[in-house]
Amino acid sequence: MITHRDRPEERIWFASVAELARGRAIETLMPDDPNAPEIVERVRDLRPDFLFSFYYRLMLGARLLAIPGRGAFNMHGSLLPKYRGRVPVNWAIIHGETETGATLHEMVEKPDAGRIVDQEAVPILPDELAAAVFGKVTGAAERVLRRSLPKLVDGSAVLRAQDLSRGGYFGGRRPEDGRIDWSASAKRVHDLVRAVAPPYPGAFTEAEGMRLRVLRTRRCVEKSGAHAAAFLYAESHRCYAACADGEVLELLELELDGRPLSAQEFANRIGDRKVPLH
Repeated sequence: MITHRDRPEERIWFASVAELARGRAIETLMPDDPNAPEIVERVRDLRPDFLFSFYYRLMLGARLLAIPGRGAFNMHGSLLPKYRGRVPVNWAIIHGETETGATLHEMVEKPDAGRIVDQEAVPILPDELAAAVFGKVTGAAERVLRRSLPKLVDGSAVLRAQDLSRGGYFGGRRPEDGRIDWSASAKRVHDLVRAVAPPYPGAFTEAEGMRLRVLRTRRCVEKSGAHAAAFLYAESHRCYAACADGEVLELLELELDGRPLSAQEFANRIGDRKVPLH
């Protein structure tokens, strides 16, 4: 088995594949480059029928993909051809999708572009955070794999080509990409917040020279009236952001300069002022 090394700067919130393999006496390699000649030769010497990639972070080259006699397959966390590429669950939420899913597909040199073996959709609820959606997608991936493996083994699987014009490719995301654009609608802000909520790096803004992390929000029914610019305010010991489109978000979980900020503390700090957001 081949897996990646954990990055020291990364917040680890998932189980270690390497530790699981060691506990079952499965030989595990963690190369910096899976396409290095020595790794390719190690895999070729095994003469595998199939090669599977499950959320592996590095691209597999043509020499590796050509080795298995019966094909190389990847499990992708979207309903391909939508959201090919990196962090598909997060991108789907950012774009306000109401469903996503898991797709088992044939690997080719072009990322996430091979024929589809099977896929399963899961709903994305309006206030659902990315971690919860990721859990649903993981469950869908397990069910797809259980359905697909017997068919791949006995040769009865029917693969269908993707129409890439019906989807798009998305790259990776950095913590800085969580900066809130307050010129966007309240829904767009809400979708960003839940797409990057912990264990991901979180959405953030600057308020009076300090970094304010916005970790959970709720869209309010009432409208505040359209504004030239968004602003923060407190009311009845609750925290709100009046957005540029006239809709209000209640800010349910906050951190100010790395420290949790309660609604009461927020209200005490803001008072009856309107704090501009840019």
